[in-house]
Amino acid sequence: MQDLSGFSVPKGFRGGHPIKVQLWWAVQATLFAWSPQILYRWRAFLLRLFGARIGKGVVIRPSVQITYPWKLTIGDYAWVGDDAVLYTLGDITIGANAVVSQKCYLCTGSHDYMSPHFDITAEPIVIGEKAWLATDVFVAPGVTVGAGTVVGARSSVFKTLPANKICRGNPAQIVRDRVETQ
Repeated sequence: MQDLSGFSVPKGFRGGHPIKVQLWWAVQATLFAWSPQILYRWRAFLLRLFGARIGKGVVIRPSVQITYPWKLTIGDYAWVGDDAVLYTLGDITIGANAVVSQKCYLCTGSHDYMSPHFDITAEPIVIGEKAWLATDVFVAPGVTVGAGTVVGARSSVFKTLPANKICRGNPAQIVRDRVETQ
């Protein structure tokens, strides 16, 4: 069992100075969250200001929560929907033309349950180009969702999914191929 009295976040784990972290959280809670829906470029500017790599034409809704933007990369014309959480303890990469729908939770962090001090862990998440995570999908640490893959609403993804598949369920399973049409 864990003894949380010995827990600590490793030095440098957040990837930014503590003041930078607090400043981002203040900006996110005000200038980012209070911005009108249509100000996508404004939110992209704020994210870039804090080190995120954001492509052109990206749509990020004001209710999106991003822990550490300097660990975030989003390709051109990708969308991130209302109330999505990008828990960037590790890197998150969202490919061009990918969709992360409303209420999705991309979780790069966890804890080592075998460690007596419940050590924090992080593994990257990659969402491939033209992939679509439908409403309320959970993606676990270390997962890659292949290019062009669709994950159905309320699914949970614990293992990497190959490209161009339609998947759903908890845990997400491949249902069929996704065929590109004209």
